Amino acid sequence: MLGIPRRYSHFIFGVIQAGLTSFIAAAIASISLWGSGRFLHNWMLSWLVSWVMMLPAVLFAAPAIQYVAVFLTRDDHGGRMNRAS
Repeated sequence: MLGIPRRYSHFIFGVIQAGLTSFIAAAIASISLWGSGRFLHNWMLSWLVSWVMMLPAVLFAAPAIQYVAVFLTRDDHGGRMNRAS
């Protein structure tokens, strides 16, 4: 373990989520280069650029998305939750 305090877990989540999402999206966008031998280079370059662009968006949007998700759902007992857990 890295020993990062748990209060920063939302940042770690954002880094992982942005990385995984951009990794998959870059692969899909690069698939047309599969037969040319340029797939891997283009995929990795596209992934790096998209991760750098996506990370701030994920980190800033996550609290709003979490609020909307909590607002649109209810707890198992039928009431609204006051805040995300």
